[in-house]
Amino acid sequence: MTEQDLIAACKRQDRRAQKMLYERHAPVMLGICRRYINDFTEAEEVMVEGFFKVLTKLDMYGAEGSFEGWVRRIMVNECLMHLRKQNPFKHAEEINPNIDLGEAPSVVDKMESEEILGLLDELPPGCRTVFNLFVVEGYKHREIADELGISINTSKSQLLLAKQKMEELVVKRLGNQAF
Repeated sequence: MTEQDLIAACKRQDRRAQKMLYERHAPVMLGICRRYINDFTEAEEVMVEGFFKVLTKLDMYGAEGSFEGWVRRIMVNECLMHLRKQNPFKHAEEINPNIDLGEAPSVVDKMESEEILGLLDELPPGCRTVFNLFVVEGYKHREIADELGISINTSKSQLLLAKQKMEELVVKRLGNQAF
């Protein structure tokens, strides 16, 4: 069954098609949710809530762009709503806005994405969220600030702290080996 056929069947409330759509996209979407939410059970719950929105708002999908991209956006938004409820930025500190953030490439910049994703669980929720939005999803600091209800400097600070923490974790794991 093609993606368009599956979507059309889901719009008709075909339960079998809804299950197929879920099964087709759930593994990738759970991975996205896990990047943002440390606890597997919570991530799974957020993903299920996201799929509920996907299935109830299928009429809003206009077939412009990829369906998976549309579903991904819903999942990211669900994760952000979940995190907002927990307020991971209540202890976030801003860096001096006059500091030049254009640093030289670090060990984190040279890592493969799989290695980086494996370390995400060790980051505090605020750092992990900003890191995901900026590095993985490609958001700009202005978009992150608007989405999370934080300042641009807090977004930049959290990204900088996330990169520093990731570098510390890598160096610790590799025993100070140079790349």
